Amino acid sequence: MSKTILKYKTFDELLAEVKSDFEAFNLEDLIKPYQLIKVAKRVNKDLGLRINQTKNTVLEIEKHKVKLPNDFLVMNYLYGLGHYEVTTPMVQGTHVEEVPLKRPEYFPGTKDVEICATDPVCPTPEPECPDPCQSPEPCGCSTCNCDTWINCKGEEMQLIQKIKTQTRKWTEFYKIKLIGDDKYYDPKCPNKDWNVVNTAFIKDDYLYTSFKEGEIYINYQGLMEDKDGSLLVLDHDIINEYYEYAIKERILENLMANQEAIQPQFVNRIDTKLRMARNNALSIVNTPDFSELKGVWEMNREAMFRKYYKMFM
Repeated sequence: MSKTILKYKTFDELLAEVKSDFEAFNLEDLIKPYQLIKVAKRVNKDLGLRINQTKNTVLEIEKHKVKLPNDFLVMNYLYGLGHYEVTTPMVQGTHVEEVPLKRPEYFPGTKDVEICATDPVCPTPEPECPDPCQSPEPCGCSTCNCDTWINCKGEEMQLIQKIKTQTRKWTEFYKIKLIGDDKYYDPKCPNKDWNVVNTAFIKDDYLYTSFKEGEIYINYQGLMEDKDGSLLVLDHDIINEYYEYAIKERILENLMANQEAIQPQFVNRIDTKLRMARNNALSIVNTPDFSELKGVWEMNREAMFRKYYKMFM
């Protein structure tokens, strides 16, 4: 489901659908929302990290650290930000002005610091232009700048940040190596394998960096919450049944605990439907898409090439 466009709905919308099925219980006010929120959270956890929203933001590093977003769950990847251009519309007319700002000083101009993700992304410097990372001034040659990078899925990305009436187009990205506890990082996070000078690690909801000041871009999996903090659930025609039957089972369990008269045949049917719905939901969530299958094929092909053919090159 990594390439699938995921849709979400709030817990209140999910509960409204359940109440429409249990209309008699709802009219008697026997369905308590506060007892059922934990069920939706458990289902979210059972479906795994792939259903969580992918989010991104730009953070400002001060005194070697910055507070992570409140909805942060797992880091996908991050980049240090260098040079950017600013576009600010005038109050009158359509005049556009681009202002190149000074690059932050926390990235040393050494050969160990790599700009952008891969060499093909950055234009090759012209012959008369020296290697910027070998020159006395850090990256003094403008032709080494680039406005894209490669994310962990192999997609070419560009970062444009809009702040009220100001638009920033970032043109330089620096690699940062992530160290520390792996529980905060996605298994495919490329930052763990980069051998560069700048490092960062996560501790107690803060991101700590080896440089003192600057700005950093992070791409992360967020909690299943909207901007108001309300619980979100996945909205899928088949997976919805897993949420609904899990909540229905808990409703019947609570009613039986309160000595309400519930038919055993009805309870058995709900349990059977819940098992079927869970199996169907997990099957959909865990099915790899075409891009993932292609990635596995390419990885195996590369491994076989190195094992049997590279020695003859």
